[in-house]
Amino acid sequence: MENITVNDFSEADRPFYRTCGTMASNTLLMERYPQFRANLGEIERLSRALTQTDRTQSFPTATLQVVVHIVYETEEQNISDLQVLSQIEVLNRDFSSTNPDKSAIPAVWGDLPMDSGIRFSLASRDPEDKPTSGIIRTKTAMRGFDHLDSVKFSARGGSDAWPTDRYLNIWVCNLHGGLLGYAQFPGGPRETDGVVILYKAFGTQGTAEPPFDLGRTCTHEVGHYLNLRHIWGDTEHCFGSDSIEDTPTQQLPNYNKPLFPHISCNNGPHGDMFMNYMDYVDDDTMVMFTPGQVARMRASLMGPRAGLINQV
Repeated sequence: MENITVNDFSEADRPFYRTCGTMASNTLLMERYPQFRANLGEIERLSRALTQTDRTQSFPTATLQVVVHIVYETEEQNISDLQVLSQIEVLNRDFSSTNPDKSAIPAVWGDLPMDSGIRFSLASRDPEDKPTSGIIRTKTAMRGFDHLDSVKFSARGGSDAWPTDRYLNIWVCNLHGGLLGYAQFPGGPRETDGVVILYKAFGTQGTAEPPFDLGRTCTHEVGHYLNLRHIWGDTEHCFGSDSIEDTPTQQLPNYNKPLFPHISCNNGPHGDMFMNYMDYVDDDTMVMFTPGQVARMRASLMGPRAGLINQV
């Protein structure tokens, strides 16, 4: 499918609230690849079996090798190595629950955050076992990309993935239409597997712009990559579920900076867990994963994403 292009990116394309293209992207992939839908069902059964464990246990460290593809049309989009490193630092803080801003979690959920044992490191060896910085830079003639995966193919103006069973591929580029990022769930086509992030929402310096300048867009999308769903279950009528027992049912996504408690779906007195990384709030408001979410992510590393690590 051809990538949609425009001649200019106006202020209207600048995201003022969180947007995520994960569900739209994966729905299209399931239509194109029926086996993906079947894989998701099998992965869900495996995940439920693997998450029936003690949620207070600690996990051995699992380090994912990351390759960052910077696909740029302008020099502004060609972000620095330091900006990339700032994003890796955020991922490691958020997934180890050492982020200082978790102090904002309401007391009722204050004891939930835990170290997932998941860590991230820029790859030091490329697929041919040669030394690498883990950062790939690709000049493109494309003004921008969408959720249709063109950025993942050199023939379509992007950068080809490194083996997705060995590396977490992250593409950083200009996304149009106000899109901040999207990810592919486990079980999809190998050649498109990974995470895509807007260059203005990646890391904590350089081109990163508030309210998406704390690296949480990538935390959110890597959560999807490790099989987490949006916390409200992507429905509007309180019937949706993220398949996590310790996240409250909520009606819709929350945006910006809600006040606690924000009640929906008769989930009082504490209401929505809007400070969760899998909601749609601003970067400075999302600060936690729950033990149930950690167990689900670890299950993906014991199942469909086991090739990414040497030890689980």
